[in-house]
Amino acid sequence: MQKYLEKYLLPIAMVAGIAFHRQLAVFSPAIPYLLAMMLFITYCRVRWSDIRFSKFHYILLAIQYVGSAIIYLALRPFNETLAQAAMICMLTATATSAPVVTGILGGSIAATAAYAIISNLSVALIAPLFLSLVGKSDNTISLAASFWHIFRSVIPILVLPFLLALLLRKTTPRIHKKIQSAQIVSFYLWAIALTIVIGNITSYVHMQGSAHYRIEIIIATVSLVICLLQFYFGRKIGRHFGQTVAGGQSLGQKNTVLAIWLTQTYLNPLATLGPGMYVLWQNLVNSWQIWREKR
Repeated sequence: MQKYLEKYLLPIAMVAGIAFHRQLAVFSPAIPYLLAMMLFITYCRVRWSDIRFSKFHYILLAIQYVGSAIIYLALRPFNETLAQAAMICMLTATATSAPVVTGILGGSIAATAAYAIISNLSVALIAPLFLSLVGKSDNTISLAASFWHIFRSVIPILVLPFLLALLLRKTTPRIHKKIQSAQIVSFYLWAIALTIVIGNITSYVHMQGSAHYRIEIIIATVSLVICLLQFYFGRKIGRHFGQTVAGGQSLGQKNTVLAIWLTQTYLNPLATLGPGMYVLWQNLVNSWQIWREKR
């Protein structure tokens, strides 16, 4: 029964999110806590000495920032909103749940966790300035306010579970060992979080109506292409460093909650559909990877 759930739980979660999106809206505030719990369980497998930044991480960062600028400039002549949606799908940081998926797929949790930390910290510094140059000219939100919002919403979820896991290892190793051996719990928590997130995205798409259906379809398609390319090149680059799984998850799995906030703050609100659809695409990719791994 457990093997069956591990294979098909994520597709079931996505279908449930679409079918019950109205009822799931009330659970949205629980997502950060679910992410924190998932990361705490996953980080119990990581030591502080395992967190090291290397050339591998800096190459991925270069792709994240240079690639987002290139794709924006390439698509801007065709449609500004499309260019913004595509750019934010590359610019945004790695998802806080990426180390969890990496662990499920048998990759290096430490390498993914290190990139998630450096990716989110750098986005907190660079993205507000970058987006203010290409986004709304009447934007009144300061760089400091933007940095503080990102820091407050992302870093506690990302860093505090790691510090708590280290503390537990030092103070109560017996409890730490039990949590370390219960990694499947983080998978089930991720499925619950995914159900809620997909429900939120479904509600957002329904709210858009059909007035902009053509550009919405184009944005969704471009978002899919960018998602697949980031997973592909992340894995290809990671393979050179012995980090195939970590490379794919670090570059391909995005913090779409942060991306949606950045888009709504700085860019055309319609461009939010880019990261909104990216949630669906990246979790379809992860569902397929996990199904293949468990098979």
